Amino acid sequence: MGPRQRKAACVTLPAHMSGVQLVGHGGPEMLIWRDDIPVPQPGPGQVLVRVLAAGVNNTDINSRIGWYAPEVTTATENTGGHVEDGGWGGTLDFPRIQGGDLCGRVAALGSGVSGFRLEQRVTSQINLPRPTVKNPYAFIALGSELDGAFAQYCLMDATDLFDVTDSPLSDTEIAAMPCAYGTAWNLLHRAGVAPGLSVLVTGASGGVGLAAVQLATYLGASVTGQTAPAKAASVCAAGAQNLLDRTEVPPESHFDIVIDVVGGRGFADLIRALKPGGHYAVSGAIAGPIVSADLREIYLPDRTILGATYQPREIFATLVDLINQGSVRPLISKTYPLKDIAKAQEDFVAKTYPGKLVLLLSETSA
Repeated sequence: MGPRQRKAACVTLPAHMSGVQLVGHGGPEMLIWRDDIPVPQPGPGQVLVRVLAAGVNNTDINSRIGWYAPEVTTATENTGGHVEDGGWGGTLDFPRIQGGDLCGRVAALGSGVSGFRLEQRVTSQINLPRPTVKNPYAFIALGSELDGAFAQYCLMDATDLFDVTDSPLSDTEIAAMPCAYGTAWNLLHRAGVAPGLSVLVTGASGGVGLAAVQLATYLGASVTGQTAPAKAASVCAAGAQNLLDRTEVPPESHFDIVIDVVGGRGFADLIRALKPGGHYAVSGAIAGPIVSADLREIYLPDRTILGATYQPREIFATLVDLINQGSVRPLISKTYPLKDIAKAQEDFVAKTYPGKLVLLLSETSA
């Protein structure tokens, strides 16, 4: 065995891989392409995954610019970054390989791993549950607390992986789903979306929003999507029965559920849009994290506000069932080689395209 190779689980692996490392908070210049990143060795209970494709998400951009720091109060695109505790889980360890959307194939198995085989196609949720007695909602995030999918290989605990070998979806489609569809599915679950209920989805043309429209329609709800007119066709194609312009104030006391990924100044209008007893569920604040509302408009009509980030494994597993059945498919607007990550994130922040943008690590993934 040559000096640049080593073995894991009877498989010869390269000693180094290519990938993108985040070296600090700031702009795209903090994303550094490298060809000499050591390939991680799977330990007991771990699986090394050869990455095929990885989606572009707000999470990765927010962590890069330091948006999660409590002193940051602006919308995503207005953040200067450079704050020490601006990562999703607090202070990030640099360099960090980001990438919370994983589609890949098993490359090597650590000792004690069962239920997986080499070349099996796998995915993972981005929020990996790690509940404790003190915090039953504790989790770690792929690409934040541990290295993610923006490299040729990604080291995972076997218990965090799901088999998608037989799914009719392409590698690119699967790579578009863990964050956007996982977040949307969790929001709908927490809010209690069910057949016949009326649901308003903000940011309906984005990755999470479009997924929420599609999945809420799948669940039998009547969906209204709020979006810019230029992207209305995509929202309708995902199943929305009604549309609101992104600048339009929703009608009061009209919806059973509001699914919000926008936040910002429209928060109070969204609360008023709920029927008495309605549920507001949020998992994003791209228009700004600081909001205001009249508490009387929340407690007097018995409206419920739900934050939804922690996702039990069993909830994501039901989404994987839909992926394996081919029951839902994401809209992929554009793909990029991983080396073009800065351009992909620029297009993402500019909201140039509806649906998902995906980074490819293999020419066969498209």
